[in-house]
Amino acid sequence: MTEFLRVETLGRVAVVHLDRPKMNVLSRAMQDEIAQVSAELTADSNVRAVVFYGGEKSFAAGADVKEMVHWDQATAHAQAPDLQAAFNAVAAIPVPTIAAITGYALGGGFELAMACDLRIAASDSTVGQPEILLGIIPGAGGTQRLSRLIGESRAKDIIFTGRFVPATEAFTLGMVNEVVAPEEVLIRALALAEQLSRGPRQAMIAAKRAIEQGLEQSLELGLVTEQHEFADLFGTHDQKVGMQSFVEQGPGKAEFE
Repeated sequence: MTEFLRVETLGRVAVVHLDRPKMNVLSRAMQDEIAQVSAELTADSNVRAVVFYGGEKSFAAGADVKEMVHWDQATAHAQAPDLQAAFNAVAAIPVPTIAAITGYALGGGFELAMACDLRIAASDSTVGQPEILLGIIPGAGGTQRLSRLIGESRAKDIIFTGRFVPATEAFTLGMVNEVVAPEEVLIRALALAEQLSRGPRQAMIAAKRAIEQGLEQSLELGLVTEQHEFADLFGTHDQKVGMQSFVEQGPGKAEFE
């Protein structure tokens, strides 16, 4: 059982509802629950896509500063691995993950969103990494994932200034994938998740793994990684269904189990 999260299953899609009123401030307990739920979803072979959603008002407004205000260096060094572990567990979910962003996704909230594969944002939402305004830096993946997402120079701008980034600019920078009307955020995220959930699960997992591992390697080694992931899919049921359907019916007609 979890106190701050609720998991809803809609066919092959799991929706993780963040529920810590009023702004889904990410306490340490809530972060531990995120790690726990992410591990459970990773182990569930029936789950083909995951949506993280904070409700109509806010995705997640950041870490709970009240819990950290009296930390010293020793405490911070002891806590830092667990701060990252929660979002690393989200990133480790093998199937596609989507953050449905409303209101604010700031600090730890945007670090959670970046741990997802895709981000759908409300047109009136705001994202950013404002930790510098507290005299610290992002500590749960922000410096690393943001720079990989939008490039070094743009990431430095966001992190050095700590400024809040409106959704339209976030889309231009590449911080979010789509911007939709506020009332459409969850609807669009679920529609995309449903579309992805109908795809070949093994190939989806292989694509995600190849992309992520390749980013940590040289181009030469990344291409070798791709070779192995590509070849390992031959002989799977999904490959047989997908290719036979293409030959007989043309593209996009395959129905994967």
